[in-house]
This record gives sequence, structure tokens and C-alpha cells, in this order.
Amino acid sequence: MNKLAGILVICLLSACASQTTQPTDVEERSVESGIGDGASNSALGSGSSGFHPLNDPGSILSQRSIYFKFDSYQVSNEYRSLAIAHAQYLRDNPGAQVILQGNTDDRGSREYNLALGQRRADSVKNIMTLSGARPAQIESVSLGEEKPRAYGNDESAWTENRRTDIIYRGE
Repeated sequence: MNKLAGILVICLLSACASQTTQPTDVEERSVESGIGDGASNSALGSGSSGFHPLNDPGSILSQRSIYFKFDSYQVSNEYRSLAIAHAQYLRDNPGAQVILQGNTDDRGSREYNLALGQRRADSVKNIMTLSGARPAQIESVSLGEEKPRAYGNDESAWTENRRTDIIYRGE
């Protein structure tokens, strides 16, 4: 009798498996192109605007430059929250990577400006790693005076050029 019951169970199971089922409703989603590993857009940005948080004009993550005072590589309180927001994005998106490009104005020697640009990029990297980003996600380089944002020999041009730019890989 046990053998017969076993055969019946197998027959019922195979019959159930071969039945066709009605398709269930599938939620359609658009694929957002973006940087990172496809993790959700978290609390740092995207929301209802439809933009990826890195490109959302309403998100702090769309800001990509940290400016410095003359001959300084200390991140001011004004830009600390920007560095921390990018660090949190990196922490929440382990596949995302950035290059921090340290820049200077054209005053000073080439060697001095390369060293100062590196210190600026490294100071931003330090804040980001202390705020949760993994060091492997961040590369810091110096461009010195080689990539000016503004041309001229006045304070407004020099101010624009004393910065570290946050560049996401793949953008």
C-alpha cells in the first residue's frame, strides 16, 4: 500500500508541475542609467524628481567641487557636508568609485602647485574615508595648475581654480 501511495503522490506532484499557470502582473520599471552597483538611490537624493541622485540639481551630490583658501588644503566647514554626502553615497554604493582631482591657481612654481593640489585631494579623501567610504573607492591625484576652470590674473579666477573636483568613474 505504501508503494501505491508513493506513486500517487509522485503522479499528483508531476501533474501539478505540468499545469500552466496564469501570468502574474509584472511591474514595469524604467532602467535609470547611473553610476554605482545598481543599489537604490537611498535618502541622499533621487526621490520624485526622476534624476539619478548624482545628477539631480536638487541634491547636494550634484555639487562636485570643494574650494580652498589661498595656499591652504584644509577643507572649510562650508564644504565639509559636501564631502560627507559623497562619502555616504560611496558607502551606500560599493561599486561606485571617484577620482579626486586637486587643483591650484597659477601662482607658485609647478612643483609647489602639484604638491598643494595633491594635499587638497588627499584632505578630501581623508574626510570621505572617515565618513564611511572605502579607500579603494577613492583615487586622489593632483593636476596642479594644469586644468584651470577660469582664466585671468585676478582673485575671481584664482578662487575658481583653488579646488578639488569629485569625478565619478564612468561619467
